Amino acid sequence: MTEFADPRRDIFFVGNQVDELGGVTTWTHQMARLFTGRGHNVHVIGITEPEVVQDLGGELPYPTTVLYGEHPPKVPSTRGVHKFNVARHRVKARRDEGMQEQAAKLTALFAAAKPGAVVIVTQVWAMEWVTLADTSGLTVIGMSHESFEYSKACSRFGRVQKFYKDVDRMLVLTQEDSDLWIRQGLNNASFMPNPLPFIPDVPSPRTEKVVTSIGRLSDQKGIDMLLDTWAEVAPKHPDWTLQIFGSGEDEEMLKKQCTELGLDSSVQWMGRTSDVAGALRAGSIFVQSSRGEGFPLALMEAMAAAVPCAAFDCAPGVREIINDGEDGLLAALGNTSGLARALSTLISDKELRDSMGELARERIQRYAPEKIVARWEALFSFLDR
Repeated sequence: MTEFADPRRDIFFVGNQVDELGGVTTWTHQMARLFTGRGHNVHVIGITEPEVVQDLGGELPYPTTVLYGEHPPKVPSTRGVHKFNVARHRVKARRDEGMQEQAAKLTALFAAAKPGAVVIVTQVWAMEWVTLADTSGLTVIGMSHESFEYSKACSRFGRVQKFYKDVDRMLVLTQEDSDLWIRQGLNNASFMPNPLPFIPDVPSPRTEKVVTSIGRLSDQKGIDMLLDTWAEVAPKHPDWTLQIFGSGEDEEMLKKQCTELGLDSSVQWMGRTSDVAGALRAGSIFVQSSRGEGFPLALMEAMAAAVPCAAFDCAPGVREIINDGEDGLLAALGNTSGLARALSTLISDKELRDSMGELARERIQRYAPEKIVARWEALFSFLDR
């Protein structure tokens, strides 16, 4: 067993971007701050600049690095072209050369690390560069922040199998998903839940007739299904309002759908917010309509604010967080009538709303940050062996 006299480590987070809008970025910088607070030396690295920037809350207590000044060239698909297409071959050669150059930067950063250093790769696209770098003597952990089923439906499934098969540990967010990856041959798979982003001192009083949604206005978050759900709820509860926080590529389409469904008077488009706690405190119910998730931070934040949740059961992480019928309500993925019934149940029964909200706030603290960071440090020590 290798022993290190100094328990403080050099920890590198490598992801697609340093400050891209999204849950992986939020998780990365929460963990980076937690590790920094425990005395570790943290460095956050992104492959490219983001298209939509996330506000990281001022000056960071650790360095960040972005490898590319501009996005690497995208190699055209082979579909419909001869595999020896000259133009495609030139683009691929230029991209490959650039990847080697950027991987050399990673190698230089890693080489300066102390013994016991850890590289945590938060997204599989970023792992393509880490694979090209020299990680000799470092512990490498590859992560997937989405459910097995959601990954299986896209190109990331094959890339996870390819690029994570030889890392020291492949981490997902739940035991259920870990078992599914092991069945695919990734015997290095295990799981680590997300830490609770915050525990507000003042929870929601649940007095406002407001249902809250927080998330990017994109296909994954299923706001189109939420509007269909609300079309069933609103006529029965005309004194309640749905507040949708977020922005994204589907905003125009969703607002048009809202108008066509006759919901403009009961739906408020709140835009992006940097005050999640305030947004939750102003509501009495939280709704999540995602098509796919990993271990959704928004649900955890709502429960910490004592706001009862109704959500689609779209991933193991959702049913890991919510105990259906006890501290929240679940509906089958895509069953908008089922989600509407869950919302109507919470709207109609204040006593249930209050009891579920208080129990949710109590139970979600099993994911308190200090508990999760201690689990990470125990994993580092285990992988040292």
